[in-house]
Amino acid sequence: MARHAATRRDHPRLRVLLAVAAVAVVAGGTLSSAPAANADTYVPISGAGSTWSQNAIDQWRRNVNQYGLRINYAGTGSSDGRNQFRNGTVDFGVSEIPYGLRDNNVVDAPPSRPYAYLPIVAGGTSFMYNLKVGGRQVTNLRLSGQTLSKIFTGVITNWGDPAIKADNPGLVLPARKIVPVVRSDGSGTTAQFTAYMSRQYPDVWNAYCARAGRSTPCGLTSFYPVVPGSGFTAQSGSLGVSGYVSQAANEGTINYVEYSYALNAGFPVVKLLNQSGYYVEPTAQSVAVALLSAQIDETPASPTYLQPNLAPVYNSTDPRAYPMSSYSYMIVPTATTDTFSTDKGKTLGAFAYYFLCEGQQQAPVLGYSPLPINLVQSGLNQVRKIPGVAAQSIDIKKCNNPTFSSDGTNTLAKTAPQPAVCDRQGPYQCSTGTAGAANTPTTVLAAAIPPSGSNATTPGRILSPSTTPSPGVTHGPGSATSNAGGATSPTTTTTPGGAQTAASVDPNTGLVLATNSQGQATVSSQQIAAQPVSFAASTGWQTQYTLMLLAAGLLVGMIVGPPLVAHALSNRGDGT
Repeated sequence: MARHAATRRDHPRLRVLLAVAAVAVVAGGTLSSAPAANADTYVPISGAGSTWSQNAIDQWRRNVNQYGLRINYAGTGSSDGRNQFRNGTVDFGVSEIPYGLRDNNVVDAPPSRPYAYLPIVAGGTSFMYNLKVGGRQVTNLRLSGQTLSKIFTGVITNWGDPAIKADNPGLVLPARKIVPVVRSDGSGTTAQFTAYMSRQYPDVWNAYCARAGRSTPCGLTSFYPVVPGSGFTAQSGSLGVSGYVSQAANEGTINYVEYSYALNAGFPVVKLLNQSGYYVEPTAQSVAVALLSAQIDETPASPTYLQPNLAPVYNSTDPRAYPMSSYSYMIVPTATTDTFSTDKGKTLGAFAYYFLCEGQQQAPVLGYSPLPINLVQSGLNQVRKIPGVAAQSIDIKKCNNPTFSSDGTNTLAKTAPQPAVCDRQGPYQCSTGTAGAANTPTTVLAAAIPPSGSNATTPGRILSPSTTPSPGVTHGPGSATSNAGGATSPTTTTTPGGAQTAASVDPNTGLVLATNSQGQATVSSQQIAAQPVSFAASTGWQTQYTLMLLAAGLLVGMIVGPPLVAHALSNRGDGT
């Protein structure tokens, strides 16, 4: 009996072991296109630069650890990454802007060592903010490019400004001071934002640069100029600016940062107005649509080979496009030096093959948009220039990139939904949250809710000017329902007698008010369905946690598995 009891106790242990082994096999299968080699076949390499793309790079280098690839990376900012690569202190750099551009009358000279640009990932420069109304987090803020430019040049300094109200007809925002949070270090994100302002709103940007002591026309800059006494706050790195804004004490702040950081912090981002008159969030799909308009330098001999001209992206007329979309690039050596050997080139090449194909699958989850087929193909050609690379002949149709299908169609752009009517510039506004606060809607005023009917709920349709909204409708917890356009339509607030009550808003607190049976204004039970967030750390179960558990499970299985299986088989052999 004792032996039978022991056998029954062993069965659950065996089942757990087999389950762990099965999960480990599946986990290994998802990365099957990575180099299958022993740990001692690769030498470690190091890189530095962009924080804009750091979240993607960090995930990819964790993924390839199991294949013996040791990739060290420091997110020190694009400008520092270019400097370190030029000085030979790192094996590769990462930047959103190329060498050779003039910044505040200083030319960023290319390195003397031969190099090439290798596209990494696409994404949207977003605007994460910390704003509350009546103690509840606002998650559906909309702004035009001109309004954003005026905020980050000190022209608009208060959240109650008429220009912000015009962008947000469904909100009554507090008369609170705006605190723009900019980068204190040389940043590709700064370069992307300032390139956009200098192209789209040169008068606003040049006037600010002149106040900051910069020569004009100001143009693109990696170092954001801060005018003394402007009320701006400067922080280092993407983690610095996102961490500052996400602090509960820093209400009223807004930054510019890669979309991925707002996702990790659990905070919303601004919906930016595009040329078609829609306010759009920088999702993987809206970025993919926008970058269809990018003009890529396809001249191999050009110093900006594979770099994009983003002016057509800013002005894309596709209603789904996010205007401030761009690419990030790795700077790789194309010749050996005193500090870069062919052994390092083998490691760098293997890593590049991984992130150009398999690694792109994780881009949307991480807050990025995967590369399109033309840049993947060009990137694969660039990898062959790295000295020491074990060159591969990869069938682009089997690259496992979620952006394109086997026939080369841009899948993300093709399947991207049209925006909802409530995202159209005009009298209406969606209540749905964005980015890290996507599941937290915000109350909008009754007059800003599109009326029911097919004309109001069809995505991308423009409402007739004669259409008027239904009165007395508010968004609140448990009251929203989805329409065909992905927007939310609330139920009508009624009194016990069934009559509709017209909602009003307290201008001091922003709270939605209702009228009771005596005609007195009272605080409505349907308030902003948001939850305040007072921490900067990542929330929820993250991809890296799953990978860590899988790795731990595989290690345990390798250590304890063989003796457990042998013991079980021995028991069976004894007739148990």
